[in-house]
Amino acid sequence: MKTGPLNESELEWLDDTLATHGSEKSVLDVSELDGMLTAILSAPHETEPADWLLAVWGGAEAVPRWRNERERDRFINLTLQHMNDIAERLSDYPDQFEPLFGTREEEGQILTIVEEWCFGYMRGVALADWSGLPDAKQQALDAIALHGTEENFARLDNFTAEEFIDSIEKIAPAALSLFDYWTAHPKAAVMKQPVRNDAKIGRNDPCPCGSGKKYKNCCQQ
Repeated sequence: MKTGPLNESELEWLDDTLATHGSEKSVLDVSELDGMLTAILSAPHETEPADWLLAVWGGAEAVPRWRNERERDRFINLTLQHMNDIAERLSDYPDQFEPLFGTREEEGQILTIVEEWCFGYMRGVALADWSGLPDAKQQALDAIALHGTEENFARLDNFTAEEFIDSIEKIAPAALSLFDYWTAHPKAAVMKQPVRNDAKIGRNDPCPCGSGKKYKNCCQQ
């Protein structure tokens, strides 16, 4: 697998693949994927790749019917490469960490769109136990949730332009602060319940997580 940041065409390919195979339950674009991966890397305990790859698509029942193995493998490899690049920036080069926000042109101006990234971050938060944050760090998470949960939309509608810009500028520092906190205060990983081997999935069948491995060598373990 390659290392380093993805180039523009690779990011566009990931974006197109998410849009093609996605549903209302899944991550829909590369900005949301970037936010989700950032939260997974910042979590108080590790989430297994088989679990978060399922979460990208919204569950085992929503895993794509890939056109071929090459498409599936390229998606997984590019996602892991991008995740490794985020991890390196968070841990070793925080001054180079930059959320992959979207953009939109409106009346000749390029606007920054943060909602998808923040929704993805909160999707990643839901995969781990983030309880027990001290007040200062909870405020950091709230700064991301402000743009990443639907119940806050009405509140954002009442922001002045200055307040809205200020809220956007708090997102990246909040993500770095949360990464630093959980790195210094990790929790024990939640023990997974054994996966039942019923008639629906054979031991030698492809794993429903989309990893490309046989079920017995992946999520059954």
